Amino acid sequence: MLLDLLSAAADKTPFALEIIQRTASTPQVQQVVQLSLAPAFLLSGIGAIMNVIMSRMIWIAQRVEKIDEKMEDQRTPKQVREHRWLLRRRKLAQGAIFFSTAAAVIISIVIGLLFISAYITAQIGTVIAGLWVLTMVLLVTGLGFFLMETRLAAIGSQVPEG
Repeated sequence: MLLDLLSAAADKTPFALEIIQRTASTPQVQQVVQLSLAPAFLLSGIGAIMNVIMSRMIWIAQRVEKIDEKMEDQRTPKQVREHRWLLRRRKLAQGAIFFSTAAAVIISIVIGLLFISAYITAQIGTVIAGLWVLTMVLLVTGLGFFLMETRLAAIGSQVPEG
């Protein structure tokens, strides 16, 4: 397939030479790098948020394992409540991680598409804008799950399920 592309482009300019010519412009590369800074900073922020969520998730998992070590009939009522509370928190943290990771993946695709768009003739600005909006939706959803998890943590395990 690559040979077909190269042979089809041979009557004009060799394909490899055309790619090199398109990407050789230093000002154009600088412009694309500048355009990709905002998504790159967003990606960095998502990573920081995910680090906090993962720290909480690890604590929850360790606490669940500690309670799970006891047989169900040997658990105190307080441990039973705490176990249910922790499982609810874990589910919310998993949602936060899922949506935040999805946002990180989509914004990484946006960064890649920004570079590709500088060197192709097809106009993909609408696709990039749509993916940016999708990233924001996923990130807000992940932050919503994180907000609910932190709220549940603040309330404590004494509140009955509702």
